[in-house]
Amino acid sequence: MVAGYVVMPEHVHLLFTEPERGNPSLVMAALEQTFAHRVLRELGKSGVQTDSLWGAPVAMGHIWQRRFYDFVVFTEKKRVEKLRYMHRNPVQGGLVLKPEEWLWSSFRHYAYGERGPVLVNETQKAELHIRKIS
Repeated sequence: MVAGYVVMPEHVHLLFTEPERGNPSLVMAALEQTFAHRVLRELGKSGVQTDSLWGAPVAMGHIWQRRFYDFVVFTEKKRVEKLRYMHRNPVQGGLVLKPEEWLWSSFRHYAYGERGPVLVNETQKAELHIRKIS
């Protein structure tokens, strides 16, 4: 189940529960392969230039880095810490001033109960508090 996400221009943060069968590496492999096949197919159709953002990965035939970083979360405190880190990533990257401004994030799900482009289907909803940033 997906507990949180942030889609950035050059990377993705996902917080999800471990699958009952298999392991997180298999889940990530399935996500990466599906996404990469779709992107490479669409970019191939549009004739992407090699000097574009996607040019080098398309020319090399891949999108993702070799390995993802995983971290096992055992406590609710650590889960909230990871969600806060993820949701602040677009702010730290200079893309927006406040986490709620980044639409490709689960922040608005937690803060306002809104449904975003990725379904957050975690049964236990983390309590996140919005603090004013000055």
